[in-house]
Amino acid sequence: MVQNNQVARSTRPKSRHKPKKGLSLRQGMVWGIAFALTTTLSATLGATVALVTPFTSLLTIPFIGNQSGNPILGILNYQVSRPVTILVMGVDRVLDVPDHSAEIFSGRSDTMLLLHLDPRQKSFNILSIPRDTQVYIPGLGVSKVNAANAYGGPALAGDVLRDTMNGLTIDRYLRVSTEAFRELVDLLGGVEVFVPQRMSYVDQTQKLKIDLSPGWQTLNGEQAEQFVRFRHDVYGDIGRVQRQQTLIKALRHRLVSPMVIPKVPQIVNLMQKYVDTNLSIEEILAIASLGLQLDNSAFRQVLLPGRFSEPNEYAASYWIIDTAGRDRVLQTYFNGESLNANAGVSDGNTPLNDLQIAVQNASENPQSAKQLVQSLRQQGFTNVFLIEDWSDRLQKTQIIAQSGDLGAANQFHEKLGLGQVEASSTGELGSDLTIRVGNDWQATP
Repeated sequence: MVQNNQVARSTRPKSRHKPKKGLSLRQGMVWGIAFALTTTLSATLGATVALVTPFTSLLTIPFIGNQSGNPILGILNYQVSRPVTILVMGVDRVLDVPDHSAEIFSGRSDTMLLLHLDPRQKSFNILSIPRDTQVYIPGLGVSKVNAANAYGGPALAGDVLRDTMNGLTIDRYLRVSTEAFRELVDLLGGVEVFVPQRMSYVDQTQKLKIDLSPGWQTLNGEQAEQFVRFRHDVYGDIGRVQRQQTLIKALRHRLVSPMVIPKVPQIVNLMQKYVDTNLSIEEILAIASLGLQLDNSAFRQVLLPGRFSEPNEYAASYWIIDTAGRDRVLQTYFNGESLNANAGVSDGNTPLNDLQIAVQNASENPQSAKQLVQSLRQQGFTNVFLIEDWSDRLQKTQIIAQSGDLGAANQFHEKLGLGQVEASSTGELGSDLTIRVGNDWQATP
């Protein structure tokens, strides 16, 4: 329930019962995709408004303003008039619950995203929160963040994240059941994704078989599910979050295709079955209107900074939040004054030369990364290190703001004099910046 135009503030979990056992699915799915599909596709044809009527309005003060008059957006009647933060949760399916029951959304949240849209800066930012993040849950104590939805629904989940994120206002929520993902990808005709390594794994108890070869390929729904469920690499669940971010970008690219338009009724009907939200139709259309006005550089993704807990540190394994990194991410990605694409906020405590910088070759020259490392060390960079080559070849060098420090990434970009800043957390875990050296970089004699 919404109160004062926000996710309701709860003083206790709605339920003290033991959470129902969900399917043994550890998808790490791209549940933010469901939100993007719902909003963008609803905007594609004005005629689809009637199809999304099950989204119940819980508004007290709408965050929508007047239509701009843009003829391209003429079918949309609303605009987002202020910054908006939305909690998106992908929820494990609860066993023995009818398909149309609200209880299908009462499982643990396998994925949690915070989406921040700012019409003033024309930005769309996504913060990925690992499901093992250590938090305090009222009534449970110290626990993993994915338990909040199971014990208290979106209200408790919103409370926990609000407290964890320094009082961040969460305006709306959206929950998606696990069944949505595979069907959505198939309806879109698949997604083009670069698979960075051989992915092979079989789990008979989960009835899970993953079998993907490396390289660029168009994945169908089942294969895309395998891509994001694979966790048997050095990063475990964090690796899944990184692949989640990769798939979000791939799906957004698919959504701009005109071939999607005839499939709108099928996709919206699918979303009606698998989505629970307190966004109204008008808000969905307003967000879609904003999304259609943004270019690729306006979409930025970041992982909640932190570290894996040590084996003997706690009874359970956790993702331990880096509070300084969290504060920087909140300032950079959730404070509208800091969202200019060419600017960012560095924490101010670490000189650029002292940042942890991972360098990875992605060029045709096998020596490029080594040469860049040597060059940076000669320039006074004290914590630069070489990592295993990226398996794809890039024409343009990528400067990945792994820890969310866009200020540092842009400063480094200026110093390097080439490449492009990538606002994502798909680089080397533990680095501040990951540099994927493309064919545009050449060592100076």
